[in-house]
Amino acid sequence: MSARNRELLGLVPASLLLTAGFAAVYVAQEDVLSDVSLTYGAIFLGLCVGAHLIIRFTLPSADPYLFPLAATLACFGLVMIYRIDAELAREQAQWFVVGLGLFAATILLVRDISVLERYRYVIASAGLLLLLLPRVPGIGAQVNGAYLGVKIGPISFQPAEFAKIAIVVFLASYLRDTRQLLVSAGRRVGPVVLPPLKHLGPLLAVWGLAMLLLVFIRDLGSSLMFFGAFLALVYVATNRFSFVAIGVALFAAGGWFFASTVGHVQNRIDAWRDPFDPQLYEQVGGSYQIAQSLFAQADGGLLGVGFGQSILDLPGGGQLLPAAHTDLIYAVIVNELGLVGAVGLLCVYLLIVERAIKTSILARDSFSKLLAAGLGAVFALQVFVIVGGVTKVIPLTGVTLPFVSYGGSSILANFVLLALLLLVSDKARRPA
Repeated sequence: MSARNRELLGLVPASLLLTAGFAAVYVAQEDVLSDVSLTYGAIFLGLCVGAHLIIRFTLPSADPYLFPLAATLACFGLVMIYRIDAELAREQAQWFVVGLGLFAATILLVRDISVLERYRYVIASAGLLLLLLPRVPGIGAQVNGAYLGVKIGPISFQPAEFAKIAIVVFLASYLRDTRQLLVSAGRRVGPVVLPPLKHLGPLLAVWGLAMLLLVFIRDLGSSLMFFGAFLALVYVATNRFSFVAIGVALFAAGGWFFASTVGHVQNRIDAWRDPFDPQLYEQVGGSYQIAQSLFAQADGGLLGVGFGQSILDLPGGGQLLPAAHTDLIYAVIVNELGLVGAVGLLCVYLLIVERAIKTSILARDSFSKLLAAGLGAVFALQVFVIVGGVTKVIPLTGVTLPFVSYGGSSILANFVLLALLLLVSDKARRPA
């Protein structure tokens, strides 16, 4: 069976999952088995087949599993959001359609991934501008103490979602040119090769950018995501673990310093260390969210309480599980589907990351290799940051769960990321 036929066949289980999910929601909420779920499944399959045809005729050699895996996550997210709030699910469905359009436009307009190298400084400047937009007076929006969103009239979005792609493109292009300098120079101290001070400039610059994000927009998740992706790219480019060790030490030192001096970061750390302290519940960025998240996951157990059975709202009004459609959607999944369902979801994410790494291995040129590795790393880190925050592995931040959480910015940016991975994959797998 050809790669494109495997991709087409992989879209069928995703549409069946959407159909079964909506049917389960109707049964749980209204005790009615409606044939509307079949209509939703058919529409979803039709949209995905349209995107598949774009891939089939423009990227015939691309990885056949990336798009079906992303479609599986998207349909699962639509069902979960509909179970939480039907109106939000309709909005998410609209963003899904727009995301597929942007996905197709990226493939048709870029075509040759090496074109991005020529505009790396323009792309980097655009990425930095996007990161700073939330602090611009009049359009910046503050959420739970962090500056994450931008609101211009009726339009609101999170620019960090698109900035992550721009930064990865720039770093892949920059490290392609400088990797030889970083590899050839260095001083051996025992089993470790230390880079010369003059070549630590890029590492220090990106570390400074991560610390700026931590202080200026107060977003621990984005700073960790960007710096972690940079370290992954440096390691792929140089095969020197010393760079990673120095980077981790720098980030830990900077994080400790700002956690001791910046109030918002300190609140996040305190809420993470002791989420059940009553004094921390009502603070901005307090511990109520993470405490309720832990209770919900514990209540789910191994197999969950049942789809649609999670209690999200208090009887007298108010939310038992705050931001269930965005930050804490993973907690809802664990509560209703248990540890088994959550592990299944994480396995889909791991498969996407594995396909990105395989694409990086197969790529013939350094830029494509670094770009695929960087996109896979930033995608994996985004999942780690939100799942780690919800499960109290790291402090909770406002990063979304890719393709599953509610949010137009997130689904659009991740469709662009997916399109770039497919472009790299087609170039890598194309017969010489």
